[in-house]
Amino acid sequence: MNDITVSDEAGYGRNFVPPERLPPGLDEYHLRNSTLGKPLESYRPLRAEEIETLARNGNTCTDWSGILVRDPFIPDLIRDCHFAGLVRIGRLERVILSHHDLEIPAGITDSRIVSSDIGDLCAVHGCDYIARYQIGDSCILLNNNEIHATNHAKFGNGIVMEGEEEEVRVWIDLMNEAGGRSVLPFDGMICADAWLWAKRRDDSALMDRFKALTQGAFETRRGGYGRIGAGSVLKHNRIIKDARIGESAYIKGANKLKNITINSSDAERTQIGEGVEMVNGVVGYGCRVFYGAKAIRFVLGNNSALKYGARLIHSVLGDNSTVSCCELLNNLIFPAHEQHHNTSFLIASVVKGQSNLAAGCTIGSNHNSRANDGEIEAGRGFWPGLSTSLKHSSRFASYVLLSKGDYPSELDIPLPFCLVNENPGKDRIELIPAYWWMYNLYALLRNESKFAARDKRITKVQVVEFSPFAPDTAEEIFRARILLEEWAGTAAVLAEGGDATALRPDALRERGRVLLSGPEDGKIQVHAYGVENSTRPVLVLKPGRAWKAYRRMLHWYAVREILGYFESRPEMTVEDAAEALEGPRERAWENLGGQIAPSRKVEALIAEIRSGALGSWEKIHTAYGRLAAEYPVDKARHAWATLRDLEGWPSLGRREVSKALELLEEGSRYVEEQVYLSRAKDYANPFRRATFRNPEELRAVCGSPEANPFVGATKEETERLRGRIDGLRARLRI
Repeated sequence: MNDITVSDEAGYGRNFVPPERLPPGLDEYHLRNSTLGKPLESYRPLRAEEIETLARNGNTCTDWSGILVRDPFIPDLIRDCHFAGLVRIGRLERVILSHHDLEIPAGITDSRIVSSDIGDLCAVHGCDYIARYQIGDSCILLNNNEIHATNHAKFGNGIVMEGEEEEVRVWIDLMNEAGGRSVLPFDGMICADAWLWAKRRDDSALMDRFKALTQGAFETRRGGYGRIGAGSVLKHNRIIKDARIGESAYIKGANKLKNITINSSDAERTQIGEGVEMVNGVVGYGCRVFYGAKAIRFVLGNNSALKYGARLIHSVLGDNSTVSCCELLNNLIFPAHEQHHNTSFLIASVVKGQSNLAAGCTIGSNHNSRANDGEIEAGRGFWPGLSTSLKHSSRFASYVLLSKGDYPSELDIPLPFCLVNENPGKDRIELIPAYWWMYNLYALLRNESKFAARDKRITKVQVVEFSPFAPDTAEEIFRARILLEEWAGTAAVLAEGGDATALRPDALRERGRVLLSGPEDGKIQVHAYGVENSTRPVLVLKPGRAWKAYRRMLHWYAVREILGYFESRPEMTVEDAAEALEGPRERAWENLGGQIAPSRKVEALIAEIRSGALGSWEKIHTAYGRLAAEYPVDKARHAWATLRDLEGWPSLGRREVSKALELLEEGSRYVEEQVYLSRAKDYANPFRRATFRNPEELRAVCGSPEANPFVGATKEETERLRGRIDGLRARLRI
């Protein structure tokens, strides 16, 4: 009858673990006792007069000898409850627990408690069913329907318990709807773990190691209890099943939390609110999940938020991210992702962080194959504009901005910091490379400071690169300049009626450099090739200006890093730096879940995992930390080589460093000016002024570009930068 069985009341609350699953010589409480957190000898049986008081207060119990308490214990604080199995109750005194505006006395009333541990000075009131849970000290549990753990609870981890079949293991299908990149969620998983696991599917030995590491990281014996950490508040929730909840969590009005770990601490408090449903996943420290959000088969990174009906399914969402209203399916999203609108949709994608999806976006709206196995890969800073529609499969370099449009074909945009425009009137794609640097430095630099300011994590498993000027984007710029040279060279040859295919790439590039370095853009139309899966033209706008802008961006990146390197080593001379940093430029870098590292070091780390030298996820995370510790020097070495290769210098000496500092000083004035001008354009727009009676009203409501806080902060920062440059010149005597 609907899987309902009938048994004798004498066994109520007992026999949680089947006898055949118990280790020899151990009882069903061996795992529970190991996580109690208090000495077993600090508990005592009830006294006769205490049992009498409890019974008089409307309490019942299948066996009063199964109730153990800690002193001091006031039995009058327990009323109208039913107890079954082994129940341990901590210190119970006449105190009031307060949380926000809620004040409630310690005690246990109107509740059913089955085989659970309740901490010191807790308030448990109106809880219909609590079974197999360990509740920490000073918790408030008010009007919860069901708080329950099973003997095979996995708490959101992708493991199987003793005696279970492989089919019950929970996988997350990342980056691809068809499931070819599935990973196992686990408490502590970060985007780097998911990226390595989902991306390197051709390495079967590595896949086996990841699975074994996950299976071995958690208890697989039957009988682990659910937990609610000290200082947590749970009120008006419906179903909490197979959940482990950290300290100081605040959970109110949730519909369903099942097979889940919710990390929380007093310093990083996680909050879950009304109407939320979360099943089969892990919630990071300091998260906020409110107002009907749904998450199924997921990992939510630290200091992230789901709000207003957001749906996160078969996805890993990185730290410092906020998702509201929208739907995300089958995604791996690196830290600092923003998506706020009910009409946006993201599917089967890897988005590599510092991204923002506008209203109406349908990223991956159609599959262009016979199965749902297409993918989107977008670099850091991905920003599709309003009502953008993309097709699988597509790829985008870092900081690509897509203008509003229904892009009809797959795209492969290799140009970083590029504006992509779908022009249906002329039936073509238009590209403006280096758009952010040329036209919107205000937004580009503000994003960098914004992401850093929003990083409220205390638990930082990874060091995330928030700057748009880093080795990965620098190498993309180098490749983009080569492409622009080849495309410009092709355009020059075709304009003369020649055959571009007859020339070697280096010859084409030489022709292209002549064209791009000229004083005017637009004399010859330059087209891009291989960026759209169609036969229609793709026009590059302002290619010469963009080619020069890319060069200035490389200067800005490289010399700032070199300046910082010298400042971090007060005794270092130019000769010392040349010896420490000289070497070939590292061409391949990997975005390892928001952390940037040389690809060769990532491959060495993978080899260590495959060989078993890194035998746990904890050791792998320690290895990420080692890469992060080496990153500043790796970046400085790359910056040194970038400057040398960009300028064609055989090496860097005192004269070259002096010239580099001049370039940085010049760049600082450009940045200061462009940040102001990008913001000032908003005030010069006559339509912006149309809703105001006069300029004074506009300034009163919107301020002025001169008074803009970020414009002012940029001016101060560039002035400090020039002071730092002067200080290094004086120190090095150059």
